[in-house]
Amino acid sequence: QVQLVESGGGFLQAGGSLRLSCVVSGRAFSSYTVAWFRQAPGKERDFVGAVSGSGRNTLYSDSVKGRFTISRDNAKNTVYLQMNSLKPEDTAVYYCAASMNRFGSNRYLYDYWGQGTQVTVSS
Repeated sequence: QVQLVESGGGFLQAGGSLRLSCVVSGRAFSSYTVAWFRQAPGKERDFVGAVSGSGRNTLYSDSVKGRFTISRDNAKNTVYLQMNSLKPEDTAVYYCAASMNRFGSNRYLYDYWGQGTQVTVSS
């Protein structure tokens, strides 16, 4: 069974940086694409970015491209989301999700989800 646990959320001012972590339990971690999504109050859950199992391929939404970076450490079963130049509109609950051998931005590709971590950016 695959379980995902996010950490690293918090409250900070606009322009700041934060790094989220997603630890994935279970075997064959390097076979899983891991993505980050976010959901603001009253809004849909939106794709943020994804990293392939090998780490060689990444994909980002236009809204975070150039500010956020996804990376993974397969030895630690962990995926990171480095967020720089944060804006108030980045405020949301951030979720990581995993998919075996599929890669993309569609939330329905992802079978396993974490519980989320809150990120709040003040102006």
